[in-house]
Amino acid sequence: MRYLTILAGCLAAGLALAPAAHAQDGGLTVELNKFEEIDGGGCRAFFLFRNATKTGFDGFEMSLAILDKNGVIDRLLSIDAAPLPVARTTLKLFEIPETSCANISEILLHELTSCRPQNAEEMDCFPILTLNSKTSAALVK
Repeated sequence: MRYLTILAGCLAAGLALAPAAHAQDGGLTVELNKFEEIDGGGCRAFFLFRNATKTGFDGFEMSLAILDKNGVIDRLLSIDAAPLPVARTTLKLFEIPETSCANISEILLHELTSCRPQNAEEMDCFPILTLNSKTSAALVK
């Protein structure tokens, strides 16, 4: 009887961890795909989110530091990219006000303020995250 209680406890613990483990089966790629100058000033950034995990994300928020051509932090920007459906690529556009695209040398992902798989608790997504950029600015963590 005691063995069954321990076994049931282990199974319950395994099921509780299943969403986080499930999310790590594949990877999540964030790509800075394109910059576009905004009339009147500012820069529009096109991000592609490639969710190759086995779960969707109801929450995915990033805090970014925008560095200028001298490597100095120009501003902080918080973006909400959720939802990120399972096995899909999602395009999200974000505006960086009062900053020319040509003046951005690097975008630093310094914090994931939310990474919440569907029907699960927040998790640390840094281990499953890959960043890349097709622009003149690097996207780094």
